[in-house]
Amino acid sequence: MVKHGKKYNEAAAKVNSDTQYNWDEAVELMGQTNPSKFDATVDLAICTGLDTRHADQQIRGSTPLPKGLGRSVTIACFVMGEQEVEAREAGADIIGGDDLAEKIQKGFSDFDVVLSTPEMMKVVGKLGRVLGPKGLMPNPKTGTVTNNIGATIEEYKSGKVNYRADGGGVIHAIIGKASFSADDLKENFIAFYSAIIKAKPSGCKGVYVKKVFMSTTQGPSVRIDMKTIPLT
Repeated sequence: MVKHGKKYNEAAAKVNSDTQYNWDEAVELMGQTNPSKFDATVDLAICTGLDTRHADQQIRGSTPLPKGLGRSVTIACFVMGEQEVEAREAGADIIGGDDLAEKIQKGFSDFDVVLSTPEMMKVVGKLGRVLGPKGLMPNPKTGTVTNNIGATIEEYKSGKVNYRADGGGVIHAIIGKASFSADDLKENFIAFYSAIIKAKPSGCKGVYVKKVFMSTTQGPSVRIDMKTIPLT
């Protein structure tokens, strides 16, 4: 049996694990159930009925969060020539080519997003086994393979997030911080959830979204009553 500390137990006492909460009530609870001393992230877990072993049931994409993530995002860019200048001016944190690929192969991973121009994918392609399992491999479906590198950097710096269903069909995402106002968290929540609903794969024949949970980094999960979630 897992033993929790006093602060976690105090937070968990505010949540009934057998209850499905109205979505806006669940958002309000995020500010009350953070047992950490730091400003924890707010995590959303959407459990789907997708069998991602089938190509037509895979889901992958990106969407902007209107209120951002509440933290800085470190972006690594694979670019060359004039686009190096564009990337630097747009705020890219790490810029490189073969040298950066070699560094990543050796274990460097101090970044949150990896972007690449199409011509540099011949270099990035070698990193599939390293970046793929972490969900960091550039992909045209998420807009992380692009020639419009400056604008893309600005989007991710402003709070754009990638998403995909894992092997169990669960989509995980950070939608803000525990310190966010309830209104800001609600806006991010609806933006992300609406994007997932609109991205339903063509091969999904059964129940698409089965359960939705929200929690702070080290806090208890709150199950949300999906019937109460408004969509845009």
